[in-house]
Amino acid sequence: MAVTVVTAEEFIEKLQQYSSPQVFNPWADYDTECDIGPQAPVIRAANFLRYLKLRQNAHFLFIAEGLGYQGGHFSGMAMTSERILLGNHPDVEPQAVLGEWDYRRTSNPDSPRLNRTQKLYGFNEPTATVMWNAIARHGLSPYDTVLWNIFPFHPYKGSNILSNRTPTGEELDVGIEYAWLLMQLIPGMTVVAIGRKSQQTLGKYGVACECVPHPSMGGANAFKKAVAELFAAQGGEK
Repeated sequence: MAVTVVTAEEFIEKLQQYSSPQVFNPWADYDTECDIGPQAPVIRAANFLRYLKLRQNAHFLFIAEGLGYQGGHFSGMAMTSERILLGNHPDVEPQAVLGEWDYRRTSNPDSPRLNRTQKLYGFNEPTATVMWNAIARHGLSPYDTVLWNIFPFHPYKGSNILSNRTPTGEELDVGIEYAWLLMQLIPGMTVVAIGRKSQQTLGKYGVACECVPHPSMGGANAFKKAVAELFAAQGGEK
């Protein structure tokens, strides 16, 4: 994938071309059971384009490993839940993500696959909550930070699209190319790996990065402490 992207639109077009079994591409794929309609990937692509446009001068790039079904699968943005976009999150305002925007859900509230809370308020991802709260806590402009995954698509288990699995080595080989393209698109960002797996993978491909613990599995406090130290070392608020 020896391609240099010039615009955010070209980057999204490149992402939309990817297709693989047991992988959901939020900017191109339409799931008849869980998506609200064929317009769902169009909404997600528009969300992500707006996200990138607002962050053309961002200083921090946080990279986790794979996109999750509770987050970017339905929002179109890594570590960002649909519940935040719909204004149903207790801590994070949708304007922090996309400013003044036409916020629309892409999950189907009538799908039997969704539980009652998901039908009413949209999907919610714990990692997204911790990440966005950390940005706000340290007074960082939400537009100064880009959230991403080494494998930017959603890998799932078997036929259960509402599940998460660890990306394979082959998928990470593909995904790292998109990370390089993103770093070309918004140059000069400090790259921060979220979790040791992400740090090791980025290191394998020669991407210099800081590292903070992953907030899942009881690691939220360690994550918050590490992010505070990182922002202090980088000069705090940009």
